[in-house]
Amino acid sequence: MKTPGQRQLRVGELIRHELAAIFAHGDVADDFLEHAGVTIVEVQLSADLRLATVFVRPFVPGREDAFLAALERNRRRIRKLLSPRLELKFMPDLRFRLDTALDYAAHVDEILNRPEVRRDLDPEPDRERREPDDVMRNRSIKPSSL
Repeated sequence: MKTPGQRQLRVGELIRHELAAIFAHGDVADDFLEHAGVTIVEVQLSADLRLATVFVRPFVPGREDAFLAALERNRRRIRKLLSPRLELKFMPDLRFRLDTALDYAAHVDEILNRPEVRRDLDPEPDRERREPDDVMRNRSIKPSSL
């Protein structure tokens, strides 16, 4: 996958900021979204800036499917609220996805904290570490004759 360009990053950050303001002010007239609370983690744009993938995370875990359904239900309204706040030639179509980065990080942390993995990561106490200087001192170096 190609890395996003400067314009994609800038427009994505503008959209993220404005979406956060829309949800913070409660402009979306949906009781479920108002009570669930939302964090806009990241917005990724397509190369032509026509499609914006919005990665979201609800404040209250456990009802992610209902949360995404509520966002999908209000997608047009959110886009309509967002459009006048941005000075873009074309307003990108919004696609909402659940951000799973925190879940993945928690899973990796859980694996790293297992006793069998922890044992492999911790240095052995009875084995002394040798520094590069020690290795060079113990090497027998013969002076070259000229």
